[in-house]
Amino acid sequence: MSVFAVERGEQDNERIEMISLSETIASSLALNIATNTSYLRAGAALFGSNETISRQTFGRFIDELRVNAGYSGAEGIGWAPMIRPAQLPEFEEALVQSNAATTSVYPRLDERSRDRLVPIKYLQPNTARNRRAIGFDMYSEPVRREAIQEATRRVEPTASGRVVLVQEGGGDEPGFLTYMPVFANNNYRDVKGYVYSPFNARDFLRASLETEELQRDGMGIYLYDTSVAEENLLARIAPQTETGEYYTREIEIANHPFVLVVESTRGSALSYLSLLTLFFGLAVASLLMLVARLMTKQAMEDEKTLNWLHEQNSIRNSLTRELNHRVKNTLANVLSIIALTRRRADNLDEFADSLDGRIRALSATHDLLTQSDWNTTPVEAVVDAELAPYAQTSENMIDRSGPDVELAPNDALSLGMALHELATNAAKYGALSKQTGRVRITWELIEEGLARLDWVETGGPPVSDTRERGFGTDLIEKIVAHELRNPVDLVFDPTGVRCSLLVPVRNRGAFQLRAERARKGEGRLKGKTPQT
Repeated sequence: MSVFAVERGEQDNERIEMISLSETIASSLALNIATNTSYLRAGAALFGSNETISRQTFGRFIDELRVNAGYSGAEGIGWAPMIRPAQLPEFEEALVQSNAATTSVYPRLDERSRDRLVPIKYLQPNTARNRRAIGFDMYSEPVRREAIQEATRRVEPTASGRVVLVQEGGGDEPGFLTYMPVFANNNYRDVKGYVYSPFNARDFLRASLETEELQRDGMGIYLYDTSVAEENLLARIAPQTETGEYYTREIEIANHPFVLVVESTRGSALSYLSLLTLFFGLAVASLLMLVARLMTKQAMEDEKTLNWLHEQNSIRNSLTRELNHRVKNTLANVLSIIALTRRRADNLDEFADSLDGRIRALSATHDLLTQSDWNTTPVEAVVDAELAPYAQTSENMIDRSGPDVELAPNDALSLGMALHELATNAAKYGALSKQTGRVRITWELIEEGLARLDWVETGGPPVSDTRERGFGTDLIEKIVAHELRNPVDLVFDPTGVRCSLLVPVRNRGAFQLRAERARKGEGRLKGKTPQT
C-alpha cells in the first residue's frame, strides 16, 4: 500500500509538472503571436492610408516599429500586393527597378488558371535567406491561399496551416505564416494586399522557450498543426527519455488551431522512495508512520501547487486580455490620428510630417511604459520624453517642476500626446520659437486621485486673435479630454498659450499586486512548489 501511494504521488507530481509546463508555454506562444499581430495591424492601418507602398515607406515602417532587433520568433515582416494577371508586367518591372534578387513572379501564370496573384514584393530584414522569397506568388499554394482568404473574411490577423517556407531553399523544415489584409480607404471589398510574417516553426517554438526556464527535467515538447499526427508535426524538442506519457493541450494562434504536447520523462521503473519502502518497510514498523506523514505532507503540497497553478492561469488570462485591450486602444489612437491629420492636411508632405511627429510622440510614451512593464509611469518621465528634442537645443527655455506622481498606462499615453501637440505649437509659433521665450510646466496633486498639470508660455511672439483652429487643438480638447475623463482648459492669451489638464491618478494597489504576483510566481516556478 505504501509503494502504491508513493507511486501515485509521483505520478500526480509529474502530471502537475506537465500541466504547468504546457500552460506556461501556451502563454509564451500567445504573447509572441500577440506582439507579431500588433505589428501587422499597425502596418495595415498605415498602408491602408497610402496610395502606393514604396520600398522607402515600407522600410520606414519597419524602422519606426523598432523590430529589427527581434521579430518575436518570426523570419521578418513582408508586404505582398494583390494584383490581376494584367498587372503582372508592371509588377515585374517594379522588381527590376528596385534591384530585387528576383525580377519575375513564380510559379509562372501559365502553370495555373487564376484571376489574381499575391506575389511577395518586400520582406525585412533584407537577408540572403529572405531574398529567396521575393517574387513568390503565395496565392498559387493551397494552404497559403486558404489562410489569405480566411484573413480577408475575418479582417484580422490569421495564421496558415503547416507549410515549408520558400526561404528554406528546397529544405523540408516546416513553418507557417500570419496574414493581415490591407484595404484601400477602409473599403473592405477593395483589398490592396497583405502584411504578413513567415515563421520557421522550430525557431518560433525555441524563441518562446527562451523567455523562461521552461523545459523542466528534460521533458519533451511537440507542436502540431490542427491535430496530433506525424504529417502535422511542426516542431519538436526531444525528451531526455521517451516514455510515451503525454499531456495534450489545444491552443489557438492567430485564429488557427494548434496542438501542444508535453511528454513526461518518468518511466515505468519504481522511484527511489518506492524501493526504499519496499525493502525496509516490512521490517521497520515505525517506517510506516513516517511514510504516512510524508504522504500527508505531499498531498498538502500537491493541493497547494494545484491552487497555485489555477491562480497563475487566471493571471495569465487576465494579462492576455489586458494586452489585447491595450493593443486595440493603441491602434484606435493611431487610426484616429491618421484620420484627423488627413482632414487637416493640405498636401501629402504636410500630412506625412504631422503624422510622423504624432506617431513618434506615441512611440516615445510607449517606450516609457515598456520600460516600466506597463506599470505606473511618473509624470516627470512623460514630460522629459516629450520635451527631450527641445531641452537639448535650448538654453534654460524649459522649466518643469512637481512632486512624484505616478500615472496609469493609458493616462500616460494621453498626457504624452497632449504635451507633444503643445510643444510642437510652441516650437512653430510660440515661446520655443524665440530665444527670449520660456515654457514653464508644473504639476501637483489637487485632491486624492486627481492631479493638475499647467503649461504656461511667456516671452514668445504675440498670439493672434484671428488664428485658425488646428488639429492640435481638436486633439487636446476632444480626444485627450475624452481619454482623461476631464475637461481641458486651453487658452490662447496674447502673451502666450496656457493649458491646464486634469489627470486621474489611479490607485497603485492594482499595479503593485500584479508585480507582487509576478515576483511570487517566479519564486514558485524555480522551487517547483509554492512558497508559504
